[in-house]
This record gives sequence, C-alpha cells and structure tokens, in this order.
Amino acid sequence: MAQGLSKNHRQLDLAEAIAKRWHWKVNVSCDTALSQCYVECDRNQLLELCRWLIDDMDYALGSLIVEETNENWLLRYVFYGEPDSEAVHLGLRLDKAEKTTVPSISPIIHAADWQEREAWDLFGLRFEGHPRLIDIVRHEAWPAEIYPMRKNFDGSQPGPHPPVERPFQPYHVVQAPGAFLMPIGPVFSDAAESALFLLESVGEDVIRIWPRFFYKFRGVEKIAEGQAVDRVLLLAERFSGTSSFAHSLAFCQAVEAICRVDLPSRAQALRIVFAELERFRHHVAAIAGICNSTALAVATSQAGILEEEALRLSGTLTGHRYLFGLNKPGGVTLDLNDRQCEDLSSGVQAIFLKLARLYDLLRYSSSFLDRLEEVGMVTKDQARNYGLVGPIARASGLARDLRQVLPYALYSEISFEVPQEEEGDGYARLRLLFREAEQSAKILQKILSFLPPGEIAAREVALKPGAALGWAEAPRGATFHWVRLDEQGRVRRYHLTTPSFTNWHGFHFAAEDFAYQDFPIIMASFGLSNAECDR
Repeated sequence: MAQGLSKNHRQLDLAEAIAKRWHWKVNVSCDTALSQCYVECDRNQLLELCRWLIDDMDYALGSLIVEETNENWLLRYVFYGEPDSEAVHLGLRLDKAEKTTVPSISPIIHAADWQEREAWDLFGLRFEGHPRLIDIVRHEAWPAEIYPMRKNFDGSQPGPHPPVERPFQPYHVVQAPGAFLMPIGPVFSDAAESALFLLESVGEDVIRIWPRFFYKFRGVEKIAEGQAVDRVLLLAERFSGTSSFAHSLAFCQAVEAICRVDLPSRAQALRIVFAELERFRHHVAAIAGICNSTALAVATSQAGILEEEALRLSGTLTGHRYLFGLNKPGGVTLDLNDRQCEDLSSGVQAIFLKLARLYDLLRYSSSFLDRLEEVGMVTKDQARNYGLVGPIARASGLARDLRQVLPYALYSEISFEVPQEEEGDGYARLRLLFREAEQSAKILQKILSFLPPGEIAAREVALKPGAALGWAEAPRGATFHWVRLDEQGRVRRYHLTTPSFTNWHGFHFAAEDFAYQDFPIIMASFGLSNAECDR
C-alpha cells in the first residue's frame, strides 16, 4: 500500500510541476493504473514542453502515435525517464479542416526524426521545421498522394501502380575528387530481410552512411484495423519471430490496461520466465552472429550449437522454439510443473556455463579483439540524443531498462542490476550480451525456485472501448505498443515502436569513420532486425 501511495504522490507532484510551469494553461491528468501523466497542450506549447522533458527532466522519447478521427488529428508523444519516474504523454489535437501541419520536434529531439518521417509517409502530416522530411516508408513505387494509414485508404484492395514518377536518387553528401557511393543490399543471403546501406567514401574509410528500409513494408498496423483482439495478437507475435514473446507481451499488457484486468501472480511470474528465456536465447544467437562476422568458424559453430540447445529447450518445454502462442490477454496459455521448472533452470545454467567458457576463449583471442575494440563507437551523448535503447544504449553507458524504469509483470519484486559498459564499441556490446545472458540465467533460476501458486490467467477479460500503451523490454530494447479498442471490442488503432526501428536510426554513428571491412562486424554487434523495422 505504501508503494502505491508513493507512486501516486510522484505523479501528482509531476502534474503540479507541469501545471505551475505553464501557468495552468495545459490540461494535466494522472492515471496511476496506466503509469502515466497525460498533458494536453497546443502547437505553441509543444516544443517548450518537449525541451523541458528532455533537457531538464532527462526523459527520452519513446514513441510518437498518430490517430485520425472524422474531425481531428490526434498526436501523442510518449516520454519515459529514470526508475521511479512516471511516463509523460503529451497530447496534441489538430482540426483536420484547418491544419495538416505540425511543429517538428526533431531539431531539439533527434530521436523524433524517423518517427516524424514515418508519420509524414503514412498519414501525410507535414512537420514544419523538420530538417529533412523525405520518404522513409513509401519508396518511389508509391503514388505521391497515397497515404496508407489514412481512413480513406482501403487496405483490402490492391493499390494503384502507375509508372514511377520519382526514380530513386541516392543522397550525396561527400563532394570530393574520387568520392564514390558503395551500395550494400538490399538483398542479403541467409535469413536477413531486405535493407539498403549506401556508404560514401573517398577511399577505404566510410565517411557517411544512409540506411534505407521498408522494402518489405507489410502494413501490420493497417491490417490490424477492425480485427478482433486475438487476431491482432497473432500479428504482434509474428512480425518479428526472434522477439515474438516480448511483442505479444506488450500488446497483451495494452489490452489488459484498457480492460483493467488484474493478473494472477503466477501468470505474471510465468511471463518473466518466458521473457527471460527469450532474452537468453536471443543473446546467444547475437553472440554467434558476431563470431561469424569476424570469420571465427570454430567459435561460430560453438555459439551456434548453444543457440540450438536453447531453441530445443524452449521447444521441449513450450511447444514452440520461438515461444509462439504463450501470451493471451489476461495471462499465459501454458503452466509449468515442478519438474519442468527444474529442467528449465538446469538447462539454462548448463548452456550458460558453456557460454562462459566460450567468452573466456574469445576475450583472450587477440585477432578477434582487434576487430571489435575501438571499432563501431557510439558515445553516451549520441545514444542519448538519438534515444537508443537496449544493449546498444547500455553498452554506451545509458542504462535505461523498462523492467526497472516502468516495471511490469513481477519485475518490481525482483532485485537485479542492469548491466552496462562505457566504451560504446563492438567489444563493449559483446561483453554486454554475455552479461545480460548471465543476468537472464540468474533471474530464471531465482523466479523458477519460487513460482507463486494460483491460476495462470484471469478468469474473464471483458473487452471494452478505450486506449492504452503497453510496453516491454524486448531483447533488443524498449518496445511500445499502442492499442485502441472500439465499442465492439475490435482494434481501431494499433501502433508499434520497435527497438530495431529506434536503433537503426543511430547506426550511422557506429559505421562512419571506419573501414569498409569493419561494416559487417559493426552491423553484427548491433544485432538488429530488418523485419522488426519493416513491420
């Protein structure tokens, strides 16, 4: 009870501080159940509020959500801060008949750059003052005046395919004798989805890099409109298979917040079990990818074997190697008995011991370290300015983790330290992956030893109209899922902000000023997903 009062008081203090600073000219409301402070502002107050949150309160931009009604554009800017601070949602309402332009916050918050460009591409909203408002989703094959997320766009019908009116022209920055542009992609071997990286250079060193995604734009958010909740849940867990549990968890938590569902303790504990198992397996796979990028065949094989062991352990216990079908609104679909808990705990510990031995071999391999140390640098200021998340941000000294910043499930009852490194290079990111894999193994061992008794799901989830934000610390970092339900309990609006979308925006910091041969290693050390970006 004391914890709840403390949280409520923090929200009231934050709301009062905002109201006083803006002389009560903004509408401020707090919702403890949703862990948010909502501030409704106008165009003239938006930039000043954003600057205050970023500079004075040390908040980060989590998501920009755009919704369309018959009369208005509704924009919601989601900010989150350090542990014990509440999320702040800035709301901006624009009359569609009068305005289709919005003040850009990108000049003061670089993290908003891609999010505003995405909103421009999908909704046709023009952000005044944006430094470079060009397409990010709608490539040259898209008709100029087609905005696929507007209500008047029928996603069930094939779109028009007129002749290409605006052929793709790479953007050049480097103007010097001998300067050239090297394309990498958009087609890759193995399981990587399409992406194009344009590397500018006058020699061997990369001076500028321009990434281009959305070659396989799938319109997940448009497909979700009008669908039943359980149908959209399938979309949430399948658009990025390697982080399926985290994304389905964030979606379910948004629905549960709308419906005010109280989850049984056992259901919350099991969600932690599956989330940490996914994180552990993901990090082992990312380590294998780094080894492969440096041409260490034996180490790659050893890490690949450990990834396969983790996948088989997941499949044996849950019925799916990538943990599909485990989440549902109100809880989980699978319980674990005592024997399964023991098998999972001992299985993960056995894999981690082998992983630790691999790390001991790698950190004394000079040829391996030469490819990672002081390569692919991202500073703490760069990570903060671009709102980077997850292991990439934590390897640069920015130790934000939603499991502690905005605790969910039973994470607030588990004591754990968020690992972080300071150097921000490829080796720091590798070390962080090992440390987080160890952390996940310890969390699993701890929670599996005292799973609370009880049901694994709420007895009833009564769908009702409303909107809420769900979130999770996915293996690659913070993910936010916005869900709005209509009167029939169907999804009216679904918006995702994924860690890969957030982190690809800052990838150029790591790849610039390094040699061409470093590029695949730097990309592997980021461990991001093209599919998670292309949703």
